[in-house]
Amino acid sequence: MSISMIAAVGKNNELGKNNDLIWHFKEDMQFFKATTTGATVIMGRKTFESLPKALPNRRNIVISGNPNYQAQGAEVVKSVEEAVDITKDEKVFIIGGASIYKAFLPCCEEIYLTEIEAECEDAETYFPEFNKNDYSREVIKISSENGYDFSFVKYKKLKERGCH
Repeated sequence: MSISMIAAVGKNNELGKNNDLIWHFKEDMQFFKATTTGATVIMGRKTFESLPKALPNRRNIVISGNPNYQAQGAEVVKSVEEAVDITKDEKVFIIGGASIYKAFLPCCEEIYLTEIEAECEDAETYFPEFNKNDYSREVIKISSENGYDFSFVKYKKLKERGCH
């Protein structure tokens, strides 16, 4: 099993507000699609509900504490542990929200961040803090769109750690 995370964050790890992304960049969406296509994506209920539909060409798994929750085009599980159990031999990307990122952080091997050179003072959700010294950092590409500069960065864990 390989667990990675992917997110777009501001200077203070801002992720979203009003159950939506703060920044919308065409190039970031293309990077997200290219990176996650063919893999399994795991997300929380609110993240799933913020999407227009289940993401195509990916196995979609939604974590919800509601045993009756149904998500069209996705599998619903009740816990992080259950999501890990059913994806043991797969390439997995954690795609949000904040509490799901935090729950998977200890077992994450790679983190793909679009690091945006901007701040959002009224952000409601944040990517969890992590010790960047525990990771190698590779800048994949530097770009600019709509007056914002951003970098596609891959953090790779230096030491293996188990998950749940």
